[in-house]
Amino acid sequence: MQMYRNIIKPICDRTAALLLLMLLSPIILLIIILLALTQNGKVFFTQQRPGKNEKIFLLLKFKTMNDKKDQQGKLLRDMDRMHTIGRILRKSSLDELPQLINVIKGEMSFVGPRPLLKEYLPLYNTEQKRRHQVMPGITGWAQVNGRNSISWTKKFALDTWYTDHQSFLLDLKILFLTAKKIFKTSEINTSTNETMPAFNGNN
Repeated sequence: MQMYRNIIKPICDRTAALLLLMLLSPIILLIIILLALTQNGKVFFTQQRPGKNEKIFLLLKFKTMNDKKDQQGKLLRDMDRMHTIGRILRKSSLDELPQLINVIKGEMSFVGPRPLLKEYLPLYNTEQKRRHQVMPGITGWAQVNGRNSISWTKKFALDTWYTDHQSFLLDLKILFLTAKKIFKTSEINTSTNETMPAFNGNN
């Protein structure tokens, strides 16, 4: 598993990401133009996230929400800031395309636990921290087993299970299931929110 994790998987990831970036460049360019025209030139969402061994990197995504605030100057709820193009990008997972650059840079993999907020790092217990033993992914075992429709406890359990069982065949299975879910656009939102509620710890 170590040879696959440390040598074979990174080479396959970077090669595939570079090919996909070139192949999908017309779609990426179209999305950039649409967002630039409709969202005052704000195309990308960037945020610091912890990667393998909790090393911080800059995650890239297409911006799917505007920056509207309430009278107190606080950002509105995610579901109130999601614009029309953003909803389409989120449902089709096209908002994740810029992360191909993260893969090429060696910061992410195609398959692995999703990189979450760095503010969550002090909130994990010892078992949950093990999700950072592998490279974070664009998709993962938790994403094909519920995504935002499952609890944080279940999500972290799936992440650590993947950490212990990572293999070429498992990654292929996850990629296949991801493609299937994207086609069905299922389990992207919870029943009440557009995005997963914040993780507040284990107590």
